[in-house]
Amino acid sequence: MKKLIVAAAFVVAGSAAFAGGYSEPVVEEMPMAVVEEASSSAGGYLVPLLLLALVAAAVAAND
Repeated sequence: MKKLIVAAAFVVAGSAAFAGGYSEPVVEEMPMAVVEEASSSAGGYLVPLLLLALVAAAVAAND
């Protein structure tokens, strides 16, 4: 008896799910937004400082 009730519940749920039929989803195309990333000023002084540290290390190694 329990299996009959469970089967009937599945039939009712299945028929309710397909009652409206299949309709294709509507997809609206949106214009693509261009995002510009702000450049960081950290690279402006980081590379020269690294080069200065390398030169200072080379000079200190020669002494």
